[in-house]
Amino acid sequence: MTETVPGSDFGDVVRTHLTRVEQQNAGALDDVAELVLASVQADGMVLAAGAGHSLAAVAETFYRAGGLACVRPIYHPELLPMHGAVSSTSAERRSGLAAEVLRDAGLAAHDVLFVFSTSGVNPYPVELAVLAADAGCPVVAVTSLAASAAAPRRAGTTLAENATVVLDNLVPPGDATYPPDNPVTAAVSTIATAFLWNLLLVRLLDKAAESGVDLPLWRSANVEGGDAANSDLLRKYQTRIPQLG
Repeated sequence: MTETVPGSDFGDVVRTHLTRVEQQNAGALDDVAELVLASVQADGMVLAAGAGHSLAAVAETFYRAGGLACVRPIYHPELLPMHGAVSSTSAERRSGLAAEVLRDAGLAAHDVLFVFSTSGVNPYPVELAVLAADAGCPVVAVTSLAASAAAPRRAGTTLAENATVVLDNLVPPGDATYPPDNPVTAAVSTIATAFLWNLLLVRLLDKAAESGVDLPLWRSANVEGGDAANSDLLRKYQTRIPQLG
């Protein structure tokens, strides 16, 4: 007899959710991979922005083993919950912060801006997308269309409505997924969004190989030769990405 593993119902929920995410975003992921590949070929930057717990997705994109070295994180300390939980929510809802943050980023048309926001309705992520689009920079919204539809439109419009391409993490309103009949815990947005980002990296690597393009990818600093491999990337990008230190 097979023993039931505690939490296996949630595991099934997540596996089913990720399968849907992969299937429903297949075409959009191809489009985004083309945008990013074109940016890499033009020596552009991939800018990654989010607020609150969406900053976990930004961390996933930056200085990560196997990740793109040309990623510049875009954020403000007030948006990080660990610097003040309630104040981080207030900051995301404050109009004007996006312009302040982008002013220092040096946005260009050959860059690509990723905005991670599951609800996609607060002024900060929406204004990031609007300002980037106005500057001619492609915008990739990583969001939930269902969550956006159910949330109050605090910016009058949504992140998805101002994006060049939308990657839908399919997160339900409220984010919780367990128990399935009355979900109150186990948010799935971070898992689904990280999965989308890595699906993109896989597509990007394959497209780059087909085009004969060498992607600037970080190596783990904890494997033999990692530091040496990363040193060339640091020399190339450190002046353009202040967060590389």
